Amino acid sequence: MIPIQKQTDTGNGLLMFLLGAATGAACALLFAPAAGTDTRRYLGDRARDAQSGASAAAAKARDAVQQGRQAAVTTIDEWRPAVNAMVDSGRQVIEQGKQVIEQGKQAISSAVNQGRDAYQQAKSRDLPTT
Repeated sequence: MIPIQKQTDTGNGLLMFLLGAATGAACALLFAPAAGTDTRRYLGDRARDAQSGASAAAAKARDAVQQGRQAAVTTIDEWRPAVNAMVDSGRQVIEQGKQVIEQGKQAISSAVNQGRDAYQQAKSRDLPTT
């Protein structure tokens, strides 16, 4: 990993280089042997070209985002019925499980009651009479 100070120095050096390059390009255009009118027209044409290029790139990006959004919506719509069916199936399984548990609770309760009754009967038979 590059130390923070080294990264800052590299970033500053790159920034200075770019500023120098831009200044040099501006000076070259201003001091070029072309007339001022021609230079201004040239600069205006280049600015318009850059603007139209940026507009075209923005439109292309907008279209790509819209297509991606539409693809996502279509995919979600295609998967929604399958997901809903699985959720419903899961709910049914849960309900069946609840019923099985309730039946098990009832069976255990019944067995406990029968055991208690049998114990009481056995106890009453085994008691001596006085």
